[in-house]
Amino acid sequence: MVKKNVTSRFEAKLLRPAEPPDASWAFVVLPAEVSARLPRRGRTTVQGTLDGQAFRATLEPDGRLSHWLKVDKALREAAGAAVGDVVALELAPVAREPEPELPPDWRQALDGAPEARAAWESTTTLARVDWIHWITSARQATTRAKRIADARDMLASGKRRVCCFDPSGYYSKAFGAPVVADGS
Repeated sequence: MVKKNVTSRFEAKLLRPAEPPDASWAFVVLPAEVSARLPRRGRTTVQGTLDGQAFRATLEPDGRLSHWLKVDKALREAAGAAVGDVVALELAPVAREPEPELPPDWRQALDGAPEARAAWESTTTLARVDWIHWITSARQATTRAKRIADARDMLASGKRRVCCFDPSGYYSKAFGAPVVADGS
């Protein structure tokens, strides 16, 4: 059983993504045992510290039943850490998952479909996180547009959760941590 308010402490190397080549951010892949203590394999919001600097962030699934953390330049600099450094992290899931931000194209689709909007508003925050994740994970504009239309229709018909979507990416391999740049 996963304990939701457990703080995990670990060390990890700050890695540079291969793409984009001029990225100002770095990332950390969580150890499997740390990720296993989180409440879900999909997107999960945590609070914690990186070398003593407080942060709040949403972990992304890595497609291997674990997660990765994007470390922006401001947090890295505040912690005095550079790509390649091993940093100390503490993190715990937030008590309540924050409401996801609606992408403009999804907001427009909901605004034009009162039945879908009503169903959307009656779902849980985690269900809304998964709907948005499914829509925004589309790699092509045509796929995204189709997912928006499908989501609107599914919600309007009373469906409360996105069907056939693995938010961890484990079965579909839809998600993964960034590829590490050479020399990180």
